[in-house]
Amino acid sequence: MSLKKDKQKVFGGDFTEDSMRFFLESKSYDGTDVDYINILKAYQHMTPEIFAQFVEFFKEEGHNVNAQNLEGESALAVIASHAPGKPYAEALKAAGAV
Repeated sequence: MSLKKDKQKVFGGDFTEDSMRFFLESKSYDGTDVDYINILKAYQHMTPEIFAQFVEFFKEEGHNVNAQNLEGESALAVIASHAPGKPYAEALKAAGAV
């Protein structure tokens, strides 16, 4: 007999805890911080509301919201530089990204 959670946390729409974990499973092939890759992957696939929930989940799981690429740019800086990135950048800032 296995013990399972009664209910899985749902983040909105079709995003469950398991589907959020998908955005924590990237690999780095050039030395880029995996947390940076994961943040950008989530940004590209989520609405701002779901992304804000993801960022909190990301932090709770012990990941770095200030992760940088090989050029030293933070995920926040890259996302904030995009015209539609403002609400995503605000979610990162709310989570402590600088």
